[in-house]
Amino acid sequence: MHITFTDEAVQQITHQLPAGSGELKLVFDSEGCGCSANGVPSLWIVDKPEENDLRAGGSPFELWYEKKQEVYFEDNMTLDYRSANRSYILKSNGQIYNSLMQLIDKREQAN
Repeated sequence: MHITFTDEAVQQITHQLPAGSGELKLVFDSEGCGCSANGVPSLWIVDKPEENDLRAGGSPFELWYEKKQEVYFEDNMTLDYRSANRSYILKSNGQIYNSLMQLIDKREQAN
């Protein structure tokens, strides 16, 4: 999997995630959605990746994801940011995965 970050996304992530303060993780969040096949792509800040997480290609950020969730995503995607509605957009050439994605802080010290 490869993620291209737009300049707008890079600027916003850099503001929300200072260097060395956590990791980005792409998840297919199915909590409260009824079953694991229903869910919404989400972007989290975590302390560190889980033991079996995989690294998606991309620059300037490392982005992690769970192997079992890669079926929900395409090989090449873009993460953009729109200041008008203060949200990220995960998209590919074929579809928009989530046009109102928030960067959710899941780090232990954030709770």
